[in-house]
Amino acid sequence: MPRSLPDLKYEIELWKKSYVVIGIDEVGRGAFAGPLVVGGVIFHPGSNIQYLESLGIDDSKKLKPMQRRLLSKIIQDECLAYHVSKVSVTKINRIGITKATFVAMRDVVKNLREKCPKGILSYSEGSHVKFFVLIDKFYVKRLNGIGLKNQKGIVHGDQISLSIAAASIIAKVARDNQMRKLSAKFPLYGWGRNKGYGTSEHINALKIHGPTRLHRVIRGYSRV
Repeated sequence: MPRSLPDLKYEIELWKKSYVVIGIDEVGRGAFAGPLVVGGVIFHPGSNIQYLESLGIDDSKKLKPMQRRLLSKIIQDECLAYHVSKVSVTKINRIGITKATFVAMRDVVKNLREKCPKGILSYSEGSHVKFFVLIDKFYVKRLNGIGLKNQKGIVHGDQISLSIAAASIIAKVARDNQMRKLSAKFPLYGWGRNKGYGTSEHINALKIHGPTRLHRVIRGYSRV
């Protein structure tokens, strides 16, 4: 039996309660090299639900590169607002990948709250916009203006919530584009193909050439 695609079930229930829903997801958490990227998306509560669910938006890892690029553009055109936040390797090595993930997620939410068009105020209660955050896996402490009460970490959320899946797509496309550009500066590691993840090609290159300044501190291949 084929797996169903992400849908707007969570979002619809929250829209009924007058929430503006932010879906967020990270890409690059497990990579050996390159930045961590977090994407965030807000769809309008008045969106054409049938249309959005018909686009084929899915967990970015389950889509081919051309599908991701096409869907990323459509998502950006169709959504109310989106934002991408990147954390550099330098910062990841300094504070750790978990803290880096939360830093980027907080930044995405902050920017999306600021980007949310004023016209959405007519949808919410009075002059106050109520936000709710859907996240793949995590709950994020100290999420300013949101708190733990108005967020939900969904296991395999990028396969369940369309907003989270959309966020994963725009984050993946942004990060892949950056890794292709970085690959031109460090061609020995095949980042255009492996995007900085620990493939056999990448590991062999590390063994032969050692790490670059864009590699994370990994046991056995540390730069320090």
